[in-house]
Amino acid sequence: MRPVLGHIGSIPVQSFGLMLAVAFVTAGVLMQRDFARKGEPSELAWAMVIGGMLGGLLGARLNLALEHPEAFRAAPLAFLTSRSGFVWYGGVLGGVLGTLWPIRHWRVSWASAADTAAPALALGLAIGRIGCHLAGDGDWGTPSTVPWAVAYANGTTAWPHPPGVRVHPAALYECAALVAIFALLWRLRGRVAPLGAIFAVYLFSTGLVRFAIELVRTNRPIVLGLTEAQWMSAIVAGGAAVWLARYASLTASARPAGSASRPRRA
Repeated sequence: MRPVLGHIGSIPVQSFGLMLAVAFVTAGVLMQRDFARKGEPSELAWAMVIGGMLGGLLGARLNLALEHPEAFRAAPLAFLTSRSGFVWYGGVLGGVLGTLWPIRHWRVSWASAADTAAPALALGLAIGRIGCHLAGDGDWGTPSTVPWAVAYANGTTAWPHPPGVRVHPAALYECAALVAIFALLWRLRGRVAPLGAIFAVYLFSTGLVRFAIELVRTNRPIVLGLTEAQWMSAIVAGGAAVWLARYASLTASARPAGSASRPRRA
């Protein structure tokens, strides 16, 4: 693993920090492009990126503090500024809260802004997972003998297995799934109605992915054999499914009787 990619003078270039920066810049560019396509203020993209970044990082760390209260109470500042242990659902919630003010300030529909952010969130998180893999920050999986298994011997977080044990590269699994989700969401832009449906698809698909990834992660089950991340993922995916089902019901009820949809010509 490469927690430090190199140095600029005496300043180390941390792999996780670099990939995090790339993720936020990429998200900003994608959102700026999509806001412009819809005729909405493109400058909102960078305001959302900044608000989402601050809110997402804080939400992810506070979520982890709830999971490990003893470690948080022992050294609150060191705990909050650590490079490891970011929790995706805490980050999503914090990120959403962090974008509320700029969305309101620019007078854009929250649902429309959420739809614009959804593909950028998927791709940004995928890039961030590459940083997790390079840093070896605790996102590794269970021991495995598959040919692509990895030994995170130089990771930034305490190793949970004896040195040299090869494990599932869970962060790379999640990265691949998120790239596929990004491709789906990017294709759905402008083709799915009503507003907010694309964001609901994002929540549903990422919830399912995280639930599945936990099957090869080292997190301990808490209730009924499921980890905390799986319970949270089930709640997020279930809520999104209800959201999408309601959208489908409203769309069906609004369609005039006898107006069967016709296939589009290529």
